[in-house]
Amino acid sequence: MKAAIRWVGFGLLFFGAVVYANMPKGEYLEGKDSKVAVILAHGRGLYPDSQVVGPLRKSINKELGFHTLSLQMPVVAAAKTPDQFQEYLPTFPDAYKTIQAGINFLKKEKGVERIYLMGYSMGGRMTTGFLAQNPDSGVVGYIGVGLLGGGEEPLNTNLNLKKVKLPVIDIHADSGPDAKGAEFRKQFVSDRYTQVVVSGAKHDFRGYEGQIAAAVIAWLKQQESTK
Repeated sequence: MKAAIRWVGFGLLFFGAVVYANMPKGEYLEGKDSKVAVILAHGRGLYPDSQVVGPLRKSINKELGFHTLSLQMPVVAAAKTPDQFQEYLPTFPDAYKTIQAGINFLKKEKGVERIYLMGYSMGGRMTTGFLAQNPDSGVVGYIGVGLLGGGEEPLNTNLNLKKVKLPVIDIHADSGPDAKGAEFRKQFVSDRYTQVVVSGAKHDFRGYEGQIAAAVIAWLKQQESTK
């Protein structure tokens, strides 16, 4: 059986799903005439529609009408151990290329003018590393969920964020590694840096997706109201 394929705008249509020629691998939701987008990066060993990023990308698109692009970030195939995150360091250059490709796609092909970057867990390490090394990327704000310390730059989210001067919302659980990392980042809290604690949540944030979405959407509305 032959696949049904045809061009639609900038992309190809495979059985009703548009695949854009210059879009990096991931999950994209159209923002129509919106000039705002959010790029999302998933956690370790996960994928673009997995926990945290999956529900959040859909909520932002539905409630605000923004474009959302949840990227497929590099994944290391290995057993999950406490120190496995160190094995991701060689993948960071590819992660940065993926993020930049997402920015290019949204600006050049979708006419987006303002891009917010979001990262969860390992995606937080990668996205904050990108921002620390690319201060002129054009990103206008940062959303972090379950951000973690540990390791050296660029693996250490806390050290990366020392260099980031954008508006930030930092959402974390109230226990475990989330709380430990957030305690360090209390020193960053200011008019541009907001911390939000999700009481009772664990690092996977299962069951708390609505609270995360509500906090992020309120923050995005506030940011856009000043534009």
